[in-house]
Amino acid sequence: QVQLVESGGGLVQPGGSLRLSCAASGIIFSRFTMGWHRQAPGKQRELVAIITSGGIASAAEAVKGRFTISRDNVNNMVYLQMNSLKPEDTAVYYCNARRAEIRADYWGQGTQVTVSS
Repeated sequence: QVQLVESGGGLVQPGGSLRLSCAASGIIFSRFTMGWHRQAPGKQRELVAIITSGGIASAAEAVKGRFTISRDNVNNMVYLQMNSLKPEDTAVYYCNARRAEIRADYWGQGTQVTVSS
């Protein structure tokens, strides 16, 4: 049974930082591309950042320079370090595990991030 469990969300003031974590189980973690996506109220889900099985990371333009994705293949964890948070970063953040060659695409339940003074 595949499980992706996010943690680390919460309420933070503008300019603050948060670190999201995602614990994966039930998959060969090192073979999956891992990603963070977010969905704000009334908006479509959007990609925030991804990191390939080989460790190549990329981020959306809206968060470049502020957010950093990383992974720990020993402990099956993926992280999203979020700095200089803005109110427009408020959303539910979802962890995703994807492996195109076996058509595998898994999602966590999401964690709420609220940026407000």
